Amino acid sequence: MTGARTIVGATGDWELAIGLEVHAQVATQSKLFSGAATAFGAAANAQVSLVDAAMPGMLPVINRAAVDQAIRTGLALGAEINRFSVFDRKNYFYPDLPQGYQISQYRHPIVGAGELRIDMPDGRTRVVGIERLHLEQDAGKLVHDRSATDSHVDLNRAGIPLMEIVSRPDLRDWEEAGAYLRKLRALLRAIGSCDGNMEQGSLRADANVSVRRPGAPLGTRCEIKNLNSVRFLMRAIETEAGRQVALLEAGEIVHQETRLYDPQRNETRAMRSKEDAHDYRYFPDPDLVPLQLSESRIERLRGSLPELPDETRERLIRDYGLTPYDASVLVADPDAPRFFEAAARDRSGKRVANWIVTNLFGALNEAGHTLAESPVSAPDLGQLVGLIENGTISDRIARDVFDEMFRTGASPQSIVDARGLRQIQDTDAIDAAIDAVLAANPGQLDQYRAGKTKVLGWFVGQVMKATRGQANPGLVNERLRQKLDGDGEA
Repeated sequence: MTGARTIVGATGDWELAIGLEVHAQVATQSKLFSGAATAFGAAANAQVSLVDAAMPGMLPVINRAAVDQAIRTGLALGAEINRFSVFDRKNYFYPDLPQGYQISQYRHPIVGAGELRIDMPDGRTRVVGIERLHLEQDAGKLVHDRSATDSHVDLNRAGIPLMEIVSRPDLRDWEEAGAYLRKLRALLRAIGSCDGNMEQGSLRADANVSVRRPGAPLGTRCEIKNLNSVRFLMRAIETEAGRQVALLEAGEIVHQETRLYDPQRNETRAMRSKEDAHDYRYFPDPDLVPLQLSESRIERLRGSLPELPDETRERLIRDYGLTPYDASVLVADPDAPRFFEAAARDRSGKRVANWIVTNLFGALNEAGHTLAESPVSAPDLGQLVGLIENGTISDRIARDVFDEMFRTGASPQSIVDARGLRQIQDTDAIDAAIDAVLAANPGQLDQYRAGKTKVLGWFVGQVMKATRGQANPGLVNERLRQKLDGDGEA
């Protein structure tokens, strides 16, 4: 396959095959089968209904909003929406799920085959197949650090609605897997079906990894569970691929199993042997009738979708002349395209995008802020770019102004006025600074006139330093060349 990463082993080349199972918490106010709240950060067991606790006689009732969000997500993925779907009982030992089984979907999921396009930094575009999307309830959480002898359980997450989005094994390296998860996260956030907060557990991924000789059938896969960041996902896949290659080259067998990734040691560890579908003894949940979706409901939800990230990306490239890379970075955050367009009004789109992607995102990341928490507003960033474009300040001064904007929240115009940072456009003032620099550095002047023209850059730097960076760099270059080449007064 084009673009496939090859792992060079001691006995030859190997190729990866990767499929991801992404668990996305559905953006709803209540759980999948009860009215209990889903807010993050509540006290332990404060959001548990009698249904979640599996009290005798309590029956599940499907959350209509969760179903709608699953349909919207399927439509955004260009996937088949199944008009008939069934909830099944998945039987497994769940110490943190009181009913002793999980309500999920198996043979008849709500969403069928779809696809997701990913754009790689090297310009490659890959289309990754989506096998299915099904709804299921989350389990609770075991707590082991409250007692030396006992484990405790927090059931706040028990019954939280999840969309499990299963890809085909089309990914061929960890970078593609990272790009896929980032793109899927951007899509979910753009349509509002999941907030994508990986730190809070709203989005997590299981990676199925296998290796094979190029062109050979798929190898035995191992599943790495509960990866809660893109960085850990990529590192886990790379580490697991290396482990499997080492085993096979030593003449050993890769056993199908579930593994956990330890980021401290950068290794995967066996958790249990991997179950197959028949081990879960799926059967239709007798307390829940099958879902039958009408065409009108599906079309209504299709009409509720906003502009999708791929559509936004193409529009930003077309209407603002952005590079594919900058456009892709902007659409990864659902707030960023709106911020960009507000800042780019009557400005150079390319210049504004560069300030957002390079300066603003870098500062936000370092401060641990989201774009919604930015101390620099879109109009103020646009004003900063305007001051550069009309020659009021230089790019170098603009960086200092931006730093103060981010620190204080002040407008760029007020900072420029208060600190007297306006760019010097007066040729007489620039000529005076140039003459002083040339007079103070006769040795460098002789070097230039002897043919060492690279000294020009050094002179420019000295003049900018003498004017505290406020001289117009274009004028400085122009006047310096005239003086040094004898066209101006020396």
